[in-house]
Amino acid sequence: MDFGLKATLARRVWRQILFSNPKSQIQNPKLKKGTLIYNPVAGRRPAGREREVRRAAGVLRQAGLEIELAPTARPDMAHELAQAAVANGADVVLACGGDGTINEVINGLALSQVPLGILPGGTANIVARELRLPLNPVRAAGQLLRWTPHRIALGRARWEEAQPAPPNGQLAFQSCSRYYISVAGIGYDAEIVYRLSSWLKTNLGVAGYVLEAFRQLVCYSFPRFSCRLDGHERQGTFAVIHRTRLYAGWLHLAPTAGLFHPRFAVCSFPSRSRLRYLLYALAVLARQHLRLSGVSLDQCTEVVCTPVDAFAPIRIELDGELAGAIPAKFEIVPDALTVLVP
Repeated sequence: MDFGLKATLARRVWRQILFSNPKSQIQNPKLKKGTLIYNPVAGRRPAGREREVRRAAGVLRQAGLEIELAPTARPDMAHELAQAAVANGADVVLACGGDGTINEVINGLALSQVPLGILPGGTANIVARELRLPLNPVRAAGQLLRWTPHRIALGRARWEEAQPAPPNGQLAFQSCSRYYISVAGIGYDAEIVYRLSSWLKTNLGVAGYVLEAFRQLVCYSFPRFSCRLDGHERQGTFAVIHRTRLYAGWLHLAPTAGLFHPRFAVCSFPSRSRLRYLLYALAVLARQHLRLSGVSLDQCTEVVCTPVDAFAPIRIELDGELAGAIPAKFEIVPDALTVLVP
């Protein structure tokens, strides 16, 4: 048997193992009507986004799927468009954009039976890479009707936000809740998302995040927080609560995580030293970070995070988008979303 045939067989076996959870597989329905929600300015080539989306829609229409195009024009609009698509009887909702667009769409689809199809078009594309989708949206569209629906769990974050107080009134708080599909970051990386300029993100993509990460390495104070994980406690200055193995598109931060596992993998880093964070970064690149003293990876279904140092807000990002600040609770929601998988 030649090497090429061995490699092909190995890939097939790996895919069978990766997506072989029988409880997550559901019958593939005949898809007739769909809504394609897209962010016209996602990724590093927003000028060509409209043309690319229309080409993808044309491929789907040729395959027999009736497609309605639904561009977003403001934050959280994808959430509303997904809810409307479900209410109007769509057989499938497609998301073309980055992980932030996908996050908004899943918040409109969560707990419904309408499947999500992903046409990658963002900066990091964590979910698309995790599912091994073609990273070109037109190519993905050409394969989508052959993909299989799988039912997966989602993460859900809950926190409170201060509301503007009326004149001479007391400060009020509003309870907030949001689903996420790939990662929730607490501390350092959420501060990077908060400080990152739209120009850097649009023009430099992942390199823009790297530049901002170095800037925050100098500017950020690394306040400490505590995480209670199914009954035991970790303290850190940066933590990522994973549903996917990948982080930032290509970093293998949590090798035990997986979209088809009904649990979190929580990777936490304890130090406040800037030099130590440089070591963390090099170790992550070499996939050796879990060998470092204090770095931990825990499996759990619920995480409660609270500040230890209260002198600065400790922010949260969900799927690469800024959400709120701790204290916050993160929980697994089983059987929450249907996603189409090759």
